[in-house]
Amino acid sequence: MNLSITLYKKLLLIRAAEEAIINYYHEDEMKSPMHMSMGEEAVVAGVCHALSIEDQVLGTYRSHALYISKTQDTDTFFAEMYGKSTGTANGKSGSMHLSDPDKGMMVSSAIVSSSISTAVGVALANKMKKNNRMTVVFFGDGAIDAGVFWESLNFACLERLPIIFVLEDNGIAVHTSDKKRQGYDSISKVVAQYNCHNYEESTTDVESIYQLTQAVIDKVRTTSQPAFMKLSYYRYLEHVGINEDFHDNYRCEKEYEDWRVKDPIKVQRSRLLENSIVKESELIEIESNIYQQVEQSVSKAKQAPFSSIQTLYQDVFK
Repeated sequence: MNLSITLYKKLLLIRAAEEAIINYYHEDEMKSPMHMSMGEEAVVAGVCHALSIEDQVLGTYRSHALYISKTQDTDTFFAEMYGKSTGTANGKSGSMHLSDPDKGMMVSSAIVSSSISTAVGVALANKMKKNNRMTVVFFGDGAIDAGVFWESLNFACLERLPIIFVLEDNGIAVHTSDKKRQGYDSISKVVAQYNCHNYEESTTDVESIYQLTQAVIDKVRTTSQPAFMKLSYYRYLEHVGINEDFHDNYRCEKEYEDWRVKDPIKVQRSRLLENSIVKESELIEIESNIYQQVEQSVSKAKQAPFSSIQTLYQDVFK
């Protein structure tokens, strides 16, 4: 299938899934808190599309986009949102701890920066096994304030690990801007002191991110050095929840409107039509199929059974 169409479908599947969460969350059947991904779709879709199914990713509690982008599986996603037995973790993980190791989605974690050191361990294991797998760890700009990020980056550089550190930078950690948290002007300039490849991009163009990631993967593999990618985006909704939150006065609506003009789904949709890659009637059919997929997944999740009490005691390490 055409690359531009494939990437648009990935973007829209993520957006449609989260729109469904907003539509149904008020019913109070999804008991998990939601850290929504709206606005960051181009980052995860672009990066993940450059990876193979065997390559491995790790993420944060804001994991919806990452899980869907790596697995394309909305059935297990919504089953987990509803806490059902057909979920990726039998309904025990909820929104913040999604995983599907068979498809390279290793883990997402609710603890800020905790997946970074785990990812370094995964990359070290892959290097020792000589299996040519790439590891990519996604984290927000709040995570770089933790010492474990610097320790992990340092170790990865020393050991020349096959890992890409992807900073999804929206300039705020919960409600606190980077200017109030960081005693330096540029994270990229600081990281440049390490023996790793260093990239910075501020775009909502999923194809640009995909092409950049391909080049980064090639660099990591040919030089046996890790890489750091600072990719900017704008978080549309509140830190946790399904609403906008401009009333909290930590960010302004003008900023939001500026980013919405270059919304990743809008950008890719316009490319498809303006370059005559697909007819509008065909595009509408593609979009309809995606929304139908999501609605069917929600319906399956609602009808699925809850796990048994015994399931609570399975997969627990003592």
